[in-house]
Amino acid sequence: MSITDAVRIAQSRRGHIAEGSYAGRAHVLLERSLLAFRNSAWLAVLSGFFEPVLYLLSFGYGLGHLIGKVPLQNGHVVSYAMFIAPGLLATSAMNGAIYDSTWNVFWKLKFDRTYQSMLQTSLGSADVALGEIGWALTRGFAYALGFMCVAVPAGLIRSWWALLAIPAAVLIAFGFASVGMAITSCFTTFQQMDFINIAMLPMFLFSGSFYPLTVYPGYMQGILKALPLWQAIAMVRDLTLGVVSAGILWHVLYFLVMATCGVTFTTKRLTKLFLR
Repeated sequence: MSITDAVRIAQSRRGHIAEGSYAGRAHVLLERSLLAFRNSAWLAVLSGFFEPVLYLLSFGYGLGHLIGKVPLQNGHVVSYAMFIAPGLLATSAMNGAIYDSTWNVFWKLKFDRTYQSMLQTSLGSADVALGEIGWALTRGFAYALGFMCVAVPAGLIRSWWALLAIPAAVLIAFGFASVGMAITSCFTTFQQMDFINIAMLPMFLFSGSFYPLTVYPGYMQGILKALPLWQAIAMVRDLTLGVVSAGILWHVLYFLVMATCGVTFTTKRLTKLFLR
């Protein structure tokens, strides 16, 4: 891009909302990520698809024969594989988004100095935030779509409402990616990045992926229901099992607020770091 083009873009943004941080060019970040994916990163991205599938095969069909049917709170009874499939779908969307918005972002932020170079162009901090979050969202969407391609032929989807599980997975990825990037922008060492795994592992194990929350006492259920992964699993499970009610809108609102807060914080953080 020439200096003339950069000036033209800056002038076109005058008087617009967030003119100092947004140039309307977040798609440039997506193009860059796509080129990187095609050249070298495709194997790492592809490997993330197999984890939930292996969990489904080992737990759903391995332990599933020992566990049998699982009763739900609404009176429905489903197989164990059908019970854990939505949880693994939501977790797949979370993992795809969170890893791209944390480790990938941390390297570009602290070592490669990619963002520092980008912000010397017409790009604003909001463009960088939305572009990176958009790519993480795309990865989460790809994982969710791939998992659905396994779950549907296996007979684990029982309702046409499950079609909405794909955009639901995109929303889940958006929420986790935005918050993941916001948190990563505050880290300064690789050791601090371990806090991401420390938070994700117990959330994965205790958020209802493998068993209902009814096994916990009442006060513990309330705490776990406040976690984003439980919100994600509950939303996807209702859609895949066809148990849809107005309550699902609360899950949608949860992730909309989560995404908005994450994008806003990330934009302000990048502006503070590089546009002082």
